[in-house]
Amino acid sequence: MKAVITGATGAVGMALISELEKNGIDVLVLSRPGSARNARIKTSEKVKIAACDLSDLKNYNPTENERYDIFFHFGWVGTTGAARNDMFLQNKNVEYTLDAVALAHRFGCSVFVGAGSQAEYGRVEGRLSDKTPTNPEMGYGIAKLCAGRMSRIMCSSLGIKQVWARILSVYGPYDNEVSMVISTLRKMINGEVAEFTPGEQIWDYMYSEDAAKALLAIAEKGEDGGIYCLGSGDPAPLKEYILKMRDAANPNCELGLGMRPYAENQVMYLCADIEKLTKDTGFAPSVSFEEGIRKTVDWVRADMAKNLKE
Repeated sequence: MKAVITGATGAVGMALISELEKNGIDVLVLSRPGSARNARIKTSEKVKIAACDLSDLKNYNPTENERYDIFFHFGWVGTTGAARNDMFLQNKNVEYTLDAVALAHRFGCSVFVGAGSQAEYGRVEGRLSDKTPTNPEMGYGIAKLCAGRMSRIMCSSLGIKQVWARILSVYGPYDNEVSMVISTLRKMINGEVAEFTPGEQIWDYMYSEDAAKALLAIAEKGEDGGIYCLGSGDPAPLKEYILKMRDAANPNCELGLGMRPYAENQVMYLCADIEKLTKDTGFAPSVSFEEGIRKTVDWVRADMAKNLKE
């Protein structure tokens, strides 16, 4: 079996490369030319890299020998800050997703896996599933919802199985530096006071290694047109996660719980209903938050030491 991945240098993509390689699956990573993050990808007999920006997906013409089975599309621009409401930019992401479907067809792929988001739902009280009504409140979520629905129709017309993974809060090595987990761990390791809201939000964190296993499972066993929420399904107050992060990173670190107000339109409950995921694929999370955060702390420490040497 062979797979293609876009947007592979983040926490989910890097974990997926590792998971595919472990399962003997050849991987082609389509990466943005000139990106410093490309150095993260360790090439091997099983892992190859080809330079291809999202804007160039439509121009990529595979050779006769480039035949693949699964196309994982994680590439997305404008994922943080004000860019999430840049409507023109987010609309481009929809176009790039459809370009990815067309490329998957040219590669001969029989499966297309797209990366959605909890942002497709907006604010919801209750567990998120494929049956939960969608009411996105920002351009990012609207574009994700649109990309999922349009790619499903396009895949159907091309004879490709499409599955859509709505990813909740995944953490782990290679996560974005501005994410709550990575930015907080860096401050804790340095002995800085990290400022938080009171931490009463009910949250659902999933380790990147588990997310990778879930993505491979839905690619292989998910239903055509299926929507799967990726999370642990075992939520806890955000404060509890923060305390476990402190215990793993720096038990003596002072916590600034309650130093920040809740954001306007703050999401207070986030949890995945993974019943469909488990029923269709047999997947169940296996990495506890305590174990996952220890591995993440080790990676952050190593990354910080590496940056100091450079």
